Amino acid sequence: MSTPRTVLVTGGGAAGNAVTVLLRRAGIAVDLVEARDDWNATAGSGITLQGNALRVLRELGVWERVKESGFGFGSVGITAPDGTVLHVARDIRTGGDDLPATVGMQRPRLQRILIDAVRACGARVRLGTRATEFEQNADGVTVRFTDGTEGRYDLVIAADGLGSATRAAIGITDKPEPTGMAIWRVAAPRPAGVVRTDLCYGGPAYIAGYCPTSDTTIYAYVVEASRDRASIPPETYADEMRRLASGYGGHWADIVPHITDPAKVNYTWFDRLLVEGTWHRGRIVLAGDAAHCCPPTLAQGAAMSLEDALVLAELLTGGREWDDALLREYHQRRMPRVRAVVEASVRLGRWQLDGVRDADVPGLMGSVMTMLRELP
Repeated sequence: MSTPRTVLVTGGGAAGNAVTVLLRRAGIAVDLVEARDDWNATAGSGITLQGNALRVLRELGVWERVKESGFGFGSVGITAPDGTVLHVARDIRTGGDDLPATVGMQRPRLQRILIDAVRACGARVRLGTRATEFEQNADGVTVRFTDGTEGRYDLVIAADGLGSATRAAIGITDKPEPTGMAIWRVAAPRPAGVVRTDLCYGGPAYIAGYCPTSDTTIYAYVVEASRDRASIPPETYADEMRRLASGYGGHWADIVPHITDPAKVNYTWFDRLLVEGTWHRGRIVLAGDAAHCCPPTLAQGAAMSLEDALVLAELLTGGREWDDALLREYHQRRMPRVRAVVEASVRLGRWQLDGVRDADVPGLMGSVMTMLRELP
């Protein structure tokens, strides 16, 4: 059997963009379809990228642009609600000693960098398009799209996010579950003294923190118990976040006055997802949030998606048959690492939500971050 050479990627987020670039580098023909007309290029405030995410971005060839666009740092501070710094810990360099421990950057900027990489790699991209039907046999998959066209592919990579329609279409019944917490996020100007992430556990909310995203910007966030979204009118988002954030001191005094535009405040529930069985059915395979999602308490969501792309591309470009054994190996390589991250992220959230101070949590966090230094 000759090596299959055509791939459809559904979803143009971190996993979908990354796997597209890596497969095209090996000469494989890739179609990428993204449901949103704007390629999701403007949504979001900020993102925290730890070293293991940076390691994949370097492999993609975009590390220099990420470094220039973001703000690198190597420690995290723990503060009291009044802003007093209680402890500063050095971050583990999970991407290796030649990369920063952490880079914060504006999420739209990262997406634009990845979009540029996809455009440059020669993939065929269709925006505002979804895959709606899949018919497969041992040799490939016929896919029908919302624009009335169809295509034939040797493999479909479903990177279409937490609410993946492809996951459901292939009979995988796992669904995301809310954890009971929700986060308010906003972008703001960077106070001069903010040179790392600082976190406060407690005060008016469960967690309050901020992360520098460039020399001039940060994103700030406040975590509380989740509420019915319908009970919070979107026009009050700035008021709601400002009310919670006003209970914190220190740099928050400079941040709060900039929480004024409800359209720039994002409110999102924390969700957990881990597809327990294999991540493929025939020649359709899940990647990124379609297969797993964790609360952002460890800032590893994008990193896990990028690592999926790296491992899957490595296997697909290694000269082997694209068969059940290869896709099972992908799942076997990723599952222990992803499980550890998802479970630790959820546990850290429960530590706050339940008010139970689990003495093992700091050790658990340290062991997970140490594990992430290993190659995925």
